[in-house]
Amino acid sequence: MKWKRSERLVDITLHLLEHPHELIPLTFFSDRYQAAKSSISEDVTIIKETFEERGAGQLLTVTGAAGGVKYVPQMASEEIGKVVSELMEKIGEEERLLPGGYLFMADLLGDTHLMDRIGKVFASKFAHHEIDVVMTVETKGIQIAHSIARYLNVPVVIVRRDSKVTEGSTVSINYVSGSTRRIQKMVLSKRIMQSGQKVLLTDDFMKAGGTMRGMKNLLEEFECELAGIAVLVEAEHHEEVFIDDYLSLVKLCKVNEKSRTIELSEGNYFEKGGA
Repeated sequence: MKWKRSERLVDITLHLLEHPHELIPLTFFSDRYQAAKSSISEDVTIIKETFEERGAGQLLTVTGAAGGVKYVPQMASEEIGKVVSELMEKIGEEERLLPGGYLFMADLLGDTHLMDRIGKVFASKFAHHEIDVVMTVETKGIQIAHSIARYLNVPVVIVRRDSKVTEGSTVSINYVSGSTRRIQKMVLSKRIMQSGQKVLLTDDFMKAGGTMRGMKNLLEEFECELAGIAVLVEAEHHEEVFIDDYLSLVKLCKVNEKSRTIELSEGNYFEKGGA
């Protein structure tokens, strides 16, 4: 089958989008389309220029026998700003207020389109970091973790509250919850992590950072390295914070149950340099 250039361009683009952060040899495409490597190089250049013009990410080329092309997903700062604004607008809806000053977030975490964009926002920040795994604690952070991991092309590790027979041998630690100040437990299967891995931690909400510190301590048990922390919403801090180096998209400043108002501001994502 003889591929037209327009067909090659579409197929190469689809393959790159489906395999982010993966170095793909030009010979793979050359063999696939029965085309000269020079023609494939021209195709890649067209796609590279289009991606960068539209702010969809970068195409990195590596020369030499072991070289190829790698797609690095990224989102333009303007688009990131739109995602944060949309998120703040949705979180600020007064009907989200629950008794006790809690916010209903399940619908946002279940919005696959919104979570996909949020995943790309965080993946943009960590695009050039060496990350092997995205870790979260069950259950609300799972959607965010999977969205980030998709764009970084790495696996997700889910920390459990209790051990399951299907997990096999496990490592467990006790930690102090930042919100309740109570001793709680985290459990992780021994088979799921390898020593030396670089791990990105994420969660949907952070108050004092007790859960994050717990996951950080768990990494030490596995002799893994913390690569970064990504939080969807952080609370305004009026007490000791257990961690100080993290990214957040939204800050919850104040909740007034009587007037049913929710005060929000941008998180520290842009303060940390944006994408």
